[in-house]
Amino acid sequence: MRILVTEPMQAAARERLAAEHEVDYRPGLFESPDALLAAAPSADALVVANRTPVRGALLEALQRCRAVGRLGVGLDNIDVPGCEARGIAVLPATGANARSVAEYVITCLLLLRRPGSFTATAGVAAGAWPRPPARLGDEAAGATLGVVGFGAIGQLTARLARGLGLQVLAHARRTPPDLDPALCDVPLLPLAELLTRCDVLSLHLPLTDATRGLIGAAEIARMKPGAVLINTARGAIVDGAAVVEALRRGHLRGAALDVFDTEPLPADSVFADPPPGLLLSPHVGSSTVQSEARVSERVADRLLHHLAGGPASRG
Repeated sequence: MRILVTEPMQAAARERLAAEHEVDYRPGLFESPDALLAAAPSADALVVANRTPVRGALLEALQRCRAVGRLGVGLDNIDVPGCEARGIAVLPATGANARSVAEYVITCLLLLRRPGSFTATAGVAAGAWPRPPARLGDEAAGATLGVVGFGAIGQLTARLARGLGLQVLAHARRTPPDLDPALCDVPLLPLAELLTRCDVLSLHLPLTDATRGLIGAAEIARMKPGAVLINTARGAIVDGAAVVEALRRGHLRGAALDVFDTEPLPADSVFADPPPGLLLSPHVGSSTVQSEARVSERVADRLLHHLAGGPASRG
């Protein structure tokens, strides 16, 4: 069978696929829509990350495709119902990047709880001594982390935070079926209550109609003065303009945003003149050597199993 790979995938995982199938590896193909559409009809499986839109004309062109492997976990670039209607299994790398994202969240949490402490390099090197005049910052221990979305990444973030002495609260539509036994005592609260109680808010939700715009000006206003917001989920879940305004007013102490509604950011984005306390990164929360290897291996495992006739599952 022919497997079309349109975005970067680790070599070891590609070699495993190539041992049993024909692999057409073109990691920049997503940038050439015409060439992508021309290659799609002969593909028995497709492997994408987050820049190949598996919907519309491309989905129509996947005439013999049996599976789409997703190098990651977010599925907002894939028309999942459309795939399922055509008998195409959608196979994300669930859980494979959880450690990297969780560590990224904890790193941002620690940085933003100590404003100014890690941004003074230029001043110190120039002979200045830019110590904050009033508040040096706060320890993580004893603070409360609110985790919105309690899947694999949210749960691992909670475990790491507890290891630092934070209290953890969570919000989820329902108790996760795969809840870590060590986290059974984490209170699951309505979002409105969680917002008022946490010192740090971390988002771990898929982008859906229900989560789009979930955290806007009203929700940020409910958060404690001096709280920190971290978003490694999807950009459209958060109103970026409201975050910037809350930072300028001093209501939020800090915010770390790794994801955006439009990527890369346009020149006139609301973040063009970033206020103090804002950390922006280019969708790299899950990008580590170890995570990239696990994600590729997980997708290869699932594709090989599915193409061999094994039962498919989401997750």
